[in-house]
Amino acid sequence: MSVRLTLATVSKVIRVGSSLNLVSQNRKIMSSAAEFPYGKVFAKIDELKPQFIDTLGKAVKIPAVSGDESLRPMVVRKAHFLVGELQRIGFTDIQLKHLGTQPPPVEDENLQLPPVVLSRYGNDPKKKTIVVYGHYDVQPASFEDGWDTEPFELYVDEEKQLMRARGSTDDTGPVIGWFNVVQAYKESGFELPVNLITCFEGMEESGSIGLDGLIVEEADKYFKGTDAVCISDNYWLGTTKPVLTYGLRGCNYYQTTIEGPGADLHSGIFGGIIAEPMVDLVQVLGSLVDSKGKILIDGVDDMVAPLTEKEAKLYDGIDFTLDDLNAASGSDTSLYKNPKDILMHRWRYPSLSLHGVEGAFSSQGAKTVVPAKVHGKFSIRTVPDMDSEKLNKLVIAHCDKVFSKLESPNTCKTELIHDGDYWISDPNNTSFTAASKATELVYGVSPDLTREGGSIPITLTFEQQLKTSVLLLPMGRGDDGAHSVNEKLDISNYVNGMKTMAAYLHYYAVAEGK
Repeated sequence: MSVRLTLATVSKVIRVGSSLNLVSQNRKIMSSAAEFPYGKVFAKIDELKPQFIDTLGKAVKIPAVSGDESLRPMVVRKAHFLVGELQRIGFTDIQLKHLGTQPPPVEDENLQLPPVVLSRYGNDPKKKTIVVYGHYDVQPASFEDGWDTEPFELYVDEEKQLMRARGSTDDTGPVIGWFNVVQAYKESGFELPVNLITCFEGMEESGSIGLDGLIVEEADKYFKGTDAVCISDNYWLGTTKPVLTYGLRGCNYYQTTIEGPGADLHSGIFGGIIAEPMVDLVQVLGSLVDSKGKILIDGVDDMVAPLTEKEAKLYDGIDFTLDDLNAASGSDTSLYKNPKDILMHRWRYPSLSLHGVEGAFSSQGAKTVVPAKVHGKFSIRTVPDMDSEKLNKLVIAHCDKVFSKLESPNTCKTELIHDGDYWISDPNNTSFTAASKATELVYGVSPDLTREGGSIPITLTFEQQLKTSVLLLPMGRGDDGAHSVNEKLDISNYVNGMKTMAAYLHYYAVAEGK
């Protein structure tokens, strides 16, 4: 779409804090708007839409589930698929960075981590350099989970104008979107306005194991000279208005293992005369959080940064309703009815979620087994000013204390599986300003500035090690169902998301500052 740009339109960009610098930057961006060939680039994206959908279909067909050891070859296969696409489009210096053996807990002690895909498009010292990050691994999915179609086959619903498949929105769609943007520029006959570096990993859904070390190692090598990092691995708050995201909660993932008998036993023979690990585990897990979402571990709330009056005002006016939450969850089960309370508990307060039990009977039917060893999985979403190491000590001490009160002859061990810190950025910086202009150009509205409840563990590492800013530029909507059944990406978000990416590259290239 084409939008007439005026200073009045520019000045409507949502701000946090002082807006003088933002307005100044927007004036400079305005002066170069006529130089941006968005009409031709956008038209090329529209023209190539069938090809771009086909490419996404080929990508999501590969079941790159990083959390399933048996599917690790598929994760590696998808990395090589990306390499092929990068070569086709014209990227250079393509490297597969191998990260070594995956640390325990694993079944295969020799399990290799999937490679990180690095590549370049352009190496002009006169241009700014942007690193785009994404991940090519996905969450598990099976048709038997309740999907309407096969999860690893891209289903295009022409009536609803959406695409359904695992990875369509998280994060294969946005990753392929970056490829498509470069191709659209190239086939339109225009130079890409920046140097682009890709960093695509295959372990994000399993804690980004090994990526921190790679970024540290390559900070002054492959990533040298980076001006900004852009990540498209999050979503709009709702379904109608685009957003830019300046904050994320972190995530500490834990496992509590309770072990007793030497093998699984028959409940008719041993029930009532041996201590059952599952019974102990249920009581330990039940002590972590109540049904209202309150974390019951002593000391956790004390670490949370107090809410200031200035911060509280940031939640006023954001386009979000209880109906949006209900639509996204498919239910009317919210713990809060006020939109502001919902957003604060999603973005700036911690939460504890129970995820599952490994080792216990979980199939259909009735199996009267007493499991000998069970693993309870849970996580805590962290926020400012929570310290990960201190949190781990509190969690482990709590679980040990609760278990000891059971006076069980079984053994209990709670351990951290992986963690990723929270992240907060400045939504008034050059990169966010450029992204705001790009969003307004494509959608005709200024984006809401939001934080997010999910985690992208590597965000803070990029910011600290490359000594630069990080922008979260979402493609999908709040109801896309990432990690859930029937994950989808609206075709309009795929297309307009690519147009926003293309415009962002231009506006960032011509703006003063990094």
